[in-house]
Amino acid sequence: MPQQWPAAAIARSILDGFDNYREHFRQITDGARQRFEQAQWQQIQTASAARINLYEEKVSEVSGWLRSGFEPEVLLDVAFWPLVKSAYIGLIDPRLDDELSETWYNSIFCSLFSHDLISDGCMFIHTTRPALRSHERAAQTRTYRPDGGLASMLAQIFADYAFQAPFGDLPGDLARLQAQLRENLPDWVCKDPHLQVELFCSVLYRNKGAYLVGRLFTQDEQWPLVIPLLHRESHGIEIDALITDEADVSIIFSFTRSYFMVDVPVPAEFVGFLKRILPGKHIAELYTSIGFYKHGKSEFYRALINHLASTDDRFIMAPGVRGMVMSVFTLPGFNTVFKIIKDRFSPSKSVDRATVIEKYRLVKSVEPGGAQWPIPRTFADFRFPLSKFEPECLAELLEVAPSTVVLEGDTVLIRHCWTERRMTPLNLYLENANDAQVREALEDYGLAIKQLAAANIFPGDMLLKNFGVTRHGRVVFYDYDEICFLTEANFRYIPPPRFPEDEMASEPWYSIGPLDVFPEEFPPFLFADRGQRRLFSQLHGELYDADYWKSLQAAILAGKVIDVFPYRRKARDS
Repeated sequence: MPQQWPAAAIARSILDGFDNYREHFRQITDGARQRFEQAQWQQIQTASAARINLYEEKVSEVSGWLRSGFEPEVLLDVAFWPLVKSAYIGLIDPRLDDELSETWYNSIFCSLFSHDLISDGCMFIHTTRPALRSHERAAQTRTYRPDGGLASMLAQIFADYAFQAPFGDLPGDLARLQAQLRENLPDWVCKDPHLQVELFCSVLYRNKGAYLVGRLFTQDEQWPLVIPLLHRESHGIEIDALITDEADVSIIFSFTRSYFMVDVPVPAEFVGFLKRILPGKHIAELYTSIGFYKHGKSEFYRALINHLASTDDRFIMAPGVRGMVMSVFTLPGFNTVFKIIKDRFSPSKSVDRATVIEKYRLVKSVEPGGAQWPIPRTFADFRFPLSKFEPECLAELLEVAPSTVVLEGDTVLIRHCWTERRMTPLNLYLENANDAQVREALEDYGLAIKQLAAANIFPGDMLLKNFGVTRHGRVVFYDYDEICFLTEANFRYIPPPRFPEDEMASEPWYSIGPLDVFPEEFPPFLFADRGQRRLFSQLHGELYDADYWKSLQAAILAGKVIDVFPYRRKARDS
């Protein structure tokens, strides 16, 4: 039997599996509109989690098909797979989601073979897809002009983007939107006869919000545009804000946010559209933001190997306090940190390697519901040239994690690591911040903790060094080895001392269980600086109260989905 036949059949089976995955992905995504219109907040969380888990489930399913449908001596002969890849390229050439289908093929290959066998001959290390051609206007968009004035243009937009649920006060919302538009933009822009608004046709949904996304532009300039909508069950749909600041829009599409649900018939075109309005975003983040996190990982890896090949950048240890569980290194010119588990932990840590890995899996699988944390990408068997490491960095990695970091001649093998966006550790940021920056950072630090809690996550170790500050000044939690579900923690008040001597004793006079948390102990634990301690108490003093945490637990256990907003909201007139 000619080899081309099984190669073509395997390629077809892989693509059939991709079509099956895409159909299930589409079905979950298409339900987002109805869930928003009917205020089905718990179902939104369930659907988001299901879509996150769908990819791995379908990869496992297709791998099973292949193993049962083809002889092992054919299927598992890596020398045969260049033929499979060639046949697959022919199948995906006409597709509109061909870049995603390459990543799917890679996932299937990796599910069948050891990572030692990865090569560009067998899989798509580099894409074979042509670069997205530029268009005069992005596909799948609607364009509006204020020929009859701003008010009529905004009214037309929301006539086109209508929902089955009614607006609570559309005239009032439109008046407020027009005022915000004039407030956000220079006066001449709103009077420019060439002003246009371009919006993506599909609405984006995430958590309890819906988002219109696009841009405002004149002949010479453009601004990103995001209009979030909320559904208040007893008040109808309301337009919550109008956002034109690039930094604020970037935060909405942040690497620390959960994934949007949006119908994107041509993913590359939509990502290209987002890239034009957010030029500072890497396309890996943009693919990830709309649920294609595996392809985001592919784009990240390609960017990394291109960076290493085209620069003299070398790995160094990441600045900040050395971790007791993880060792963290980075490339100065590549905005990412690489985290590996140490072979031996500090004696104060009660977790083990398996527990840490499980915590990171938890972070990847839990739907954050709008809370901020960077979703770590997992890589196995990373191989880097020895010349790409500063000697001090490599020596430290080999010392603290010899089971994970292995020197193989002129190559450094990293058996397992996570990657995350590089941030400034909050403790270092505060050392050099002015008063206004300190206040803003501590405000956001408390909000980050509250947003985690709203997603049923208790960070455990809330020290400043375990939070980072992004390039936009937002504070994000990034240390996961002690997290647990909020509803698992036992928040307690410290019992009053039985005798005066109790307070002088070296050991507490009360029993402490493994999941007991005493919030009133937080202030001196979190802040050595008394001024920061006082300020945080003013901003978020409720975090020191066990009853506050218990009320959150009760709300979550009762099925309430707590509001979390990825943008700064302005006060609404009552």
